[in-house]
Amino acid sequence: MTRDQIFEFFRRLAEDNPAPETELEYGNAYQLVVAVALSAQATDIGVNKATRALFAKVDTPQKMLDLGEEGLKQQIKTIGLFNSKAKNVIALSQLLVDEYGGTVPDTREDLVRLPGVGRKTANVVLNCWFGQETFAVDTHIFRVGNRTGLAKGKTPDQVEAKLEKRVPQPFRLHAHHWLILHGRYVCKARTPECWRCRVVDLCSYRKKTPEPQRKAPVRKA
Repeated sequence: MTRDQIFEFFRRLAEDNPAPETELEYGNAYQLVVAVALSAQATDIGVNKATRALFAKVDTPQKMLDLGEEGLKQQIKTIGLFNSKAKNVIALSQLLVDEYGGTVPDTREDLVRLPGVGRKTANVVLNCWFGQETFAVDTHIFRVGNRTGLAKGKTPDQVEAKLEKRVPQPFRLHAHHWLILHGRYVCKARTPECWRCRVVDLCSYRKKTPEPQRKAPVRKA
């Protein structure tokens, strides 16, 4: 894509959804860290179902430690990989209490020190809570970046670097949300819904999906 095409790409996505937000539910920075950590290889809907009851009583690292690993497992057992995720959440909570006074740090370097928190999770927290212009590349953004030609790369880090370089103002703050939502609901993995895509004419994907034909109703004799 050219610079003008990239600007138009985001202008249209912004026009449809001026203030996009994560679909994860949380009440503070700590709950956001936990929710994003739990969302790995899980859907936001599934995570929200599990965390509503959890977050009603746990909103600080110390309260999570008081709940304990076994108690946490019972709260999140409907989420995939809940055993390892519970272990990480307890460990990151302990580190927050021991080294950060129970406060979530606002730098990527500190966030990735937390068990279970990788670069993607750190970028989500920095963007959604601290308002930093970061690009959290998940499977949706990786697919959209490569498929459309917006930001091609063989790894999430390469796609992130391309986005960092190519996304213009005033779209940088919300760019990763627009791309996630576009990949989740329009530019789907198996069958992209190109016929209703707002940026289809800017996309370099060659095998564009035509609108499915509706079957004519069967007339009864």
